[in-house]
Amino acid sequence: MSFLSPLALIGAAIVGPIIVAMYLLKLRREERPVASTFLWRQMVRDVEANAPWQKLRRNLLLLLQLLLMLLLILALARPFFATQGISGSNLIIILDRSASMAAVDEPPNRLAAAQQRAMQLVEQLPDGGRATIIAAGGTMEVPASATADRRELRRAIQGIQISNGGNSDLSQALNLASALAAREADSEIAIISDGNVTFPDDLRVPARVSYFPVGRASENLAISAIALLPGLGEQTLFVQVSNYGEQIANRRIDLFLDGASFTAYNLEVNPGSEANLNLSVPTHVEVVEARLAGSDALPSDDRAFAVSAVGSETTVRLVTNGNRFLQTGLELLSGLEVLQVTATTTTFTQTVAEVPVTILDGVVPNPLPPGNLFFIGPLASTTYFSVTGEIEFPSVRPVGGNEQLLRNVSLSEVSVLKAARMVPGGWARTLVDSDGTPLLVAGEREGRRIVVLAFNIHNSDLPLQYAFPLLLANLMEYLAPGIGGEASQLIPGQAFALQVDEQISEVRITRPDGQVVSSRTGAIQIQANQAIYADTETLGVYTVEGFSADERVSRQLFAVNLFAPEQSRILPQRDLRIPQVSGAQSTLSRERDGRQEFWRWLALAALLVLLVEWLVYQRSGLSYLRERWRQGKAA
Repeated sequence: MSFLSPLALIGAAIVGPIIVAMYLLKLRREERPVASTFLWRQMVRDVEANAPWQKLRRNLLLLLQLLLMLLLILALARPFFATQGISGSNLIIILDRSASMAAVDEPPNRLAAAQQRAMQLVEQLPDGGRATIIAAGGTMEVPASATADRRELRRAIQGIQISNGGNSDLSQALNLASALAAREADSEIAIISDGNVTFPDDLRVPARVSYFPVGRASENLAISAIALLPGLGEQTLFVQVSNYGEQIANRRIDLFLDGASFTAYNLEVNPGSEANLNLSVPTHVEVVEARLAGSDALPSDDRAFAVSAVGSETTVRLVTNGNRFLQTGLELLSGLEVLQVTATTTTFTQTVAEVPVTILDGVVPNPLPPGNLFFIGPLASTTYFSVTGEIEFPSVRPVGGNEQLLRNVSLSEVSVLKAARMVPGGWARTLVDSDGTPLLVAGEREGRRIVVLAFNIHNSDLPLQYAFPLLLANLMEYLAPGIGGEASQLIPGQAFALQVDEQISEVRITRPDGQVVSSRTGAIQIQANQAIYADTETLGVYTVEGFSADERVSRQLFAVNLFAPEQSRILPQRDLRIPQVSGAQSTLSRERDGRQEFWRWLALAALLVLLVEWLVYQRSGLSYLRERWRQGKAA
């Protein structure tokens, strides 16, 4: 045990003798009835009774007052035990709430254990200390900022819930924590997680970083992929089960068609391997559910859903002078019907519901057609971007990060002869860059999604690369949500936008939990003939229905599954290597890193002793009152 204010112990050496001296100097006279003063010899010793420094007698009040003094002095000295925890007065807690924190190896789950640890750290804050709570994983949130109110901090910690969407990237949370820590010298950052996170390598945190790991289990079997693909007279179901643990897993997988049991298979999956199933199902089946029997540490990846894409083709308008590569690539995509028109066409009569996407190959008509737009090699400026010239032999450099439109696409070996020098507006985000000139941008403006490829594909070898069909598929999934089986598969938290006809007055969505939300209540936004819904954290099947005058005119299904290997790989990490300005890298909290003060308990004990001392001092009066009460009760 140590003390934060050891000089306060000097008070015991000062106040203690004063209390004892007061009892030594106290004049002790007691009133007693006696039969005769002759028998009371003390009366003749009045001088001796008033003499100071007489022998100290046993006295309960003296003992209680000395005990009260010792407790108060110890509380003022602020004793503490060295423990695992924090020592700074400005604490920044980063609490991981990603999907892997739903693992149940820490009862009831890892997130609950992390919340308990966070509240323990808050209790270790010194008087006047402040804390900030940052919820990382998915969309970053700050439920409490730089507050010393422990009740507010506890409410903020308890209000954090699992986020199935996004990933475990701590870059944004660490950047914010670093900015907050740079403002105060005595700052400390605490990361509470299972360690399955990512963070920037070039970051140098200007404060001490402590890591508090949670979780114990590593074995987990997950459904990592499922798809229901249309075919001739039947549908093909593909299911993949992955073993993210370190031991051989034996589980049974049950398959359900439209809620009815269909078949089951016993699987044996080696560590780090997959087991695949391919089987045929009838064309009338709309929803397939795959479910792993039994239980493991992470239940959320033991179920997956696939919805049928039969009869849900989307019409795409292709405005071109002729492009065999583009036509072939579009025809290979399931769920698309290509409507080709000549480049001289300037009038587009179809509605957005009939043709939601238009591809403009080397042409920029005036006015632009309605719906989402895909510009390829634009030759003129539009209201969305400006073309200021031409660039020859541009280098192709994809942007970093987790960009979904470039997933599985490798553009490192693509060569381009020439491209338009394009200046996009603030709506666009750059996907592929070249010496400060964007080659591929995407974004949303005025309720429509827009993609611009700055070069004509005939002026490159892109159509000869494996990247071409993959890139085209990703872009079309972005521009035409709902095409094919893969587009009906969403990751948690991913918003889906559906083209709706002008006759549709209401859009209703039935969530997997049975809750029905409507565009009339504002839960679904309808802008420029698009219905946008983003609350897709819950795993399962979403049913989207369009109504015109209370009559249903459209219906579409979406499945949200947790297909995230970084979350299903639940082995907790014992340490994180985060570079700090001090030169330290290991962030593992050691056994004696923090302080656990207990002066509050000493102050409470002092209050109880004070109460006992008062009762002892007033015992004669209390006895008198008790006797009067008894007499009154007897009368």
